[in-house]
Amino acid sequence: MIVGIPREIKTDESRVAMTPFGVEELTHAGHRVLVQSGAGEGSGISDQDYERAGAELIPEAATVWQQAEMIVKVKEPLPMEWPHLRAGQVLFTYFHFAADEHLTKAVMQSGAIAIAYETIRDAKGTLPLLTPMSEVAGRMSIQEGAKYLERPFQGRGILLGGVPGVAPANVVVLGGGIVGANAAKVAAGLGARVSLLDVNLDRLRYLDDVMPRNVQTLYSDRHTILDCISRADLVVGAVLIPGARAPRLVRRDDLKRMPPRSVIIDVAIDQGGCIETSRPTTHSEPIYIIDDVIHYCVTNMPGAVGRTSTYALTNVTIPYALQLANHGWERAMQRNPGLAEGLNIASGKIVNKAVAATFGYEAA
Repeated sequence: MIVGIPREIKTDESRVAMTPFGVEELTHAGHRVLVQSGAGEGSGISDQDYERAGAELIPEAATVWQQAEMIVKVKEPLPMEWPHLRAGQVLFTYFHFAADEHLTKAVMQSGAIAIAYETIRDAKGTLPLLTPMSEVAGRMSIQEGAKYLERPFQGRGILLGGVPGVAPANVVVLGGGIVGANAAKVAAGLGARVSLLDVNLDRLRYLDDVMPRNVQTLYSDRHTILDCISRADLVVGAVLIPGARAPRLVRRDDLKRMPPRSVIIDVAIDQGGCIETSRPTTHSEPIYIIDDVIHYCVTNMPGAVGRTSTYALTNVTIPYALQLANHGWERAMQRNPGLAEGLNIASGKIVNKAVAATFGYEAA
């Protein structure tokens, strides 16, 4: 199979979809790997690194798209890439279709095979290709939140951990999954008072056992959310329903309850956001202010730490890319039901039930 790795073109995206190790694995298995020149620069990987691993360097993205039978990316194809999509071509990347109907329709119309990292499951039922980026985003959410609480960044002027004689910040984390657990752990490590909310009582019991004493676990309902955000200096949106749009847990009117110049980091923005006032932002222009509350809604947070994120991501994607290349997408999915969960769109039809329900389609 011919596998293509184009350079990512999303604003401020420094990740690349494959390391030289992945190229070696694929070429040793008999496949051709086409890497667009400069694709690895943001992650500190040179063209020479790829050449030594057996890749063929291609100057133009259009050539990579045209020749490759399977495209491996980090982020969803952007509108300027949609004309490159073609029937039968396998696209293996993060899609987050539920947050973008235009993308969904474009991929359907192309006839391409869309396999989404974020819905693949392993034998334990977890989301192995989403986990490493959720870990990065969860930890970054506190890093970014701490920064935007500083007065020069228009925040309240609060240090997360406080100092002796001065209370620490109140951090509210909505969702106790991978993002939320990592956010709570980092915030607690910095000394903040953390409220961690979720609707899964078994998950809350586990988190209550493993989290530091300055993390309080709470059942997530409307009353508790409103009570918590009324005292919050920092709110982290960390809700995930695999494949589906994130539920809106904080409404526009709720912002009036929050302290002036408090900060919201909506990590769920990739799936549409769990705050009603959230809209996608970039690393170049990461924040905006509504009702005196700072919103940070960057859709590719891990892209800011490209070297860490690229290696963390490709550690888990390469085995699946090999399965797809070695056996073809249909046979690979027959052999691996967890990989089959990643199939979102095939030959013009939506296969994933959550994506189909979001836009009122019947799943194929």
